[in-house]
Amino acid sequence: MKHFQKNSAPTTYTDSFTLARNLKRHHHFYLGPTNSGKTYQALLSLEKAKSGVYLAPLRLLAMEIRDRLVAAGVPCNLITGEERTLMEGAQHTASTIEMMNPGQPVEVAIIDEIQMLQDPDRGVAWTAALVGVPALQVFICGSNAVTAPCIAAIEALNETFEITQLARKTPLVLEHESLCGKHYSRQKLKPKLQQGDAVIAFSRKDVLTFSARLRQWGFTVASIYGALSPEVRRTESERFNTGQADILVATDAIGMGLNLPIRRVIFSNIHKFDGVASRLLNMTEVRQIAGRAGRYGIYDTGYVSVLENDELIHIEHMLATDDTADLTKLPISINYMQIGDIAARLHTRKIAEILSYHQERVKFHHDLFEQSSLNTQITQAELVDEHAPNMSLKDKFIFVYAPISLNVAVEKDYYLLCLQSVAQSTIRYLPTAPVWLDSHSPKHLEQAELLSRNLSLYAWLSFKFPQCFVDGDSVKLLRQQLSRYIERALLTQAGYGDTSREVDYLMNKRR
Repeated sequence: MKHFQKNSAPTTYTDSFTLARNLKRHHHFYLGPTNSGKTYQALLSLEKAKSGVYLAPLRLLAMEIRDRLVAAGVPCNLITGEERTLMEGAQHTASTIEMMNPGQPVEVAIIDEIQMLQDPDRGVAWTAALVGVPALQVFICGSNAVTAPCIAAIEALNETFEITQLARKTPLVLEHESLCGKHYSRQKLKPKLQQGDAVIAFSRKDVLTFSARLRQWGFTVASIYGALSPEVRRTESERFNTGQADILVATDAIGMGLNLPIRRVIFSNIHKFDGVASRLLNMTEVRQIAGRAGRYGIYDTGYVSVLENDELIHIEHMLATDDTADLTKLPISINYMQIGDIAARLHTRKIAEILSYHQERVKFHHDLFEQSSLNTQITQAELVDEHAPNMSLKDKFIFVYAPISLNVAVEKDYYLLCLQSVAQSTIRYLPTAPVWLDSHSPKHLEQAELLSRNLSLYAWLSFKFPQCFVDGDSVKLLRQQLSRYIERALLTQAGYGDTSREVDYLMNKRR
């Protein structure tokens, strides 16, 4: 079988952004550590522009910037995979980066958290924004980690750029002594905690366990972790922002641009499970998380600590090490046109077969771009082929990129129900509101989180297949009710007894 010609995929890729190629774009890099005012500086230009777009790594950040622009008297739309909130007369839009519109020209665009180009699943969205956002002035904000491949791409496109390096506005100090000294213990930790602390854990169970324990110790607590909807994370952030919560307990989700009045960041562990194995935190993670301490204008200094003295060595090393990424080429993904070409070539309607062929057999060599891994998409594609073999390739392609976690059984089951609705052209209504929705008992917290994820998928699909998912307009109300339940549950949930660290200690003692 013939392979694609050398460089054909990257050339087609850059040329596919027709509007961007016809503009003489100028790029402004605002680079530096956290708390250096990178995004703030770019937002000043966005506010003054006649039209603009802010491209966010998180729906929560898109919501925050939309609110900020509206408060400044600038009408602004909010567009994410799950919602379209449009304001009359708005020429500005805040959106998640995956929703970048290559066909809508604007005066100013902001691409935030550019170091996310390194993300194995989502990095392709930052490449698309960098190459394809149709703005005269493009502001690129983030760390220095991926500057070199970005500049190489801009120069290859014959576009101009300038770089502004920003310094941190408040010093960041690693404490000389850990909170528990040589050996961790709950008794040593309790008196060392203070208002303004953020305890960072790396699993939902640890966040809930620490939160429950700290409440028992007399602190008021806000909790943030990935399974919470953006609405709940926003409420919890606001509780900490306004002083209703003394301490924040959160996962590393707070490392992505959330503005919180944290005095001290405390790493409850220096290892995290990355989906494959437990590993040490890397330099980008440590810098992004630790850097949230010492919010400018609130604290003169930010502090960082750990639970055991030995862990200080790793954190110190990560804070001092250059975080330039190994990334030398920008990740790009397959598009629907390529899907159709390969389908015709292979005489197949199996999208898993097409994606596998593209990943394994279609090779291109280019100085700027490389094919991102399609492993996640291939796993979803195998399900699509199995459960909806006769579905059109276009619809299969949509389901392959649906935002779900197949390793969560409830999500997978609901995904398959939605898939069958489209395959059979039947209407799927919104899930029925559960009887416990108005309850004050926290025992349904996990169910509520899972239902919230299913609502997100329903909302996403309602824009793709409105003829099947007819209750799109009703998602907001049910989600609000769910969010209120989750917020109540977080205040009374009892945790899981021991944290993962404590479980490990107990197992080691028994050996």
